[in-house]
Amino acid sequence: MKILDGKTLAKKIEDKVLSQTELLKEETGRVPGLAVILVGNDPASQAYVSMKKKACDRVGFYSVTHEMPKNISQDAIENTITMMNNNPNIDGILIQLPLPAQIDTTKLLELVSPNKDVDGFHPYNVGRLTTGLDGFVPCTPLGVMEIFKEYDIDLKGKNCVVVGASNIVGKPMAALLLNANATVEICHIFTDDLKKHTLNADIILVGVGVINLIKEDMVKDGAIIIDIGINRAENGKLVGDVDYENVAQKCSYITPVPGGVGPMTISMLLSNTLKAAQLHSKANS
Repeated sequence: MKILDGKTLAKKIEDKVLSQTELLKEETGRVPGLAVILVGNDPASQAYVSMKKKACDRVGFYSVTHEMPKNISQDAIENTITMMNNNPNIDGILIQLPLPAQIDTTKLLELVSPNKDVDGFHPYNVGRLTTGLDGFVPCTPLGVMEIFKEYDIDLKGKNCVVVGASNIVGKPMAALLLNANATVEICHIFTDDLKKHTLNADIILVGVGVINLIKEDMVKDGAIIIDIGINRAENGKLVGDVDYENVAQKCSYITPVPGGVGPMTISMLLSNTLKAAQLHSKANS
C-alpha cells in the first residue's frame, strides 16, 4: 500500500504558482487578485477562508475578503459581485458556501463572470468541463486529477466508482474521469447496495461526509482509494469517509485524511486564480 501524499504535492504546486506569479508580475506588472465573499460566522467557513487568505499571501497574490452578516440581503451580495466583476484588479471571485437560507445561491454563482469563476461552479464552465473543453474546473476534483498525474496512475479503461453526486465534487469528478477515458459509475444516497458497486471498482472516490462509509469488505484487493471526505470524529480528530486502518491493508494506493485531497483543493484554487490572471493579462495586452 502506498500513501498518496497530497500535502507534499500541494507544496510543490504552490512553489510553481509562486514562481509563475513572480514572472507574470515581472513581465506585465500584474499581481493575481482573489476576492472572497464570506457570509455569516460559520466556524468551518471562517477557517477555510483564513486558510485561503494565508495561501494567497504565500504565493504573492492580492486578496480581499468581503465579510457580510448572516442576515444580508440578496441584492447587497449581488451588488458586491457586480462590483468585483468590473474590478480589473480582481482575477478570481469565490463565494464561500454554504450560504444562509434566504440567499439564492444559484443566482449568485451565475452572476460571477465565467472568466473569474475560479471555483468552476458557473454553468458556462460546468458545460465546458462536460464537453471536454478548457475552462475552470472545481478545485477539489481538479486536485484529485493532479494526484493521479503525480503518481502516474493511468485512468484509461479503469472502473471508477464516485460515491457522492454533489455539484461541487461528485459530478465534476465523474466528468473529469470520463474525459480521461475511465469507465465511471456515480453512486449516491438513493443507490441500492453500495457494496455491490464498490466491490467491482479499480478506483473508489468518496466524498459524502459519512465517517467509515467505505469499509474493508466493500473494497477489492489492490483497489485505489481517494477519500475526499472531511469529518470531525467524536474525539475531535479529523477523519475521512473511509475506514482507513482496515481499508489501507487491502488497497494499492490511498489518500490519508488529513494530508490527502484537502491541501490539493487550496493549491488548485491558487492555480486557477493564476490561470485567470494570465488570461486577463493576455486579453489586455
